[in-house]
Amino acid sequence: MRDGPIRRGVKGVVRSIWWLEWQLRKPFVSRSRWQMSGSCNGCGACCVKPTIAVGRVVWRWPTPRRLFVWWQRQINGFELVEKLRGGGRALVFRCTHYNLDDRTCDSYDSRPFMCRTYPRVLLDQTWPELFDDCSYTLVDRLGAGLSRALDDVVLSDEAREALKRRLRLPGSAPTVGAADDDGPQVSDTAHGGKRAP
Repeated sequence: MRDGPIRRGVKGVVRSIWWLEWQLRKPFVSRSRWQMSGSCNGCGACCVKPTIAVGRVVWRWPTPRRLFVWWQRQINGFELVEKLRGGGRALVFRCTHYNLDDRTCDSYDSRPFMCRTYPRVLLDQTWPELFDDCSYTLVDRLGAGLSRALDDVVLSDEAREALKRRLRLPGSAPTVGAADDDGPQVSDTAHGGKRAP
């Protein structure tokens, strides 16, 4: 389902509004506690199952939820697959633009902003969850004290390092090439790392 000119235009307007809103909120938003490093390895996990956290109104009330799902289907090409009920309210979709065989997006140039900024779009969450195959890593900027305290605990070196990795503490993951805090970065290698022909 390749985007036509009308859908591309609607997506462009929405991206512009989102960017303007972000610029207006930027002075009031505190720095994320998460430091991101790494680059896209082209696994496509974020393309196969785009997952969107939704607010209380969309989650509980059928009419706003139907409108949200309709928008995702008609504008972004996302088909609803399931509702995640666990710790957060999230809807899991299947992207109709993504080709599993050759790992390309047929509407790469007009992809939604969430696709352009993954996983940076997750950095404001309390505990962002990355897909298992994702090559990005997150480190807790506030975890330096806990990391030092763990160094004093009687643990084997392997157990200590494994615990630091699970807690995403500094020194447990590479921080080379960490993202800056200047806002959403549009990546040309996100979502499979390839442009559709």
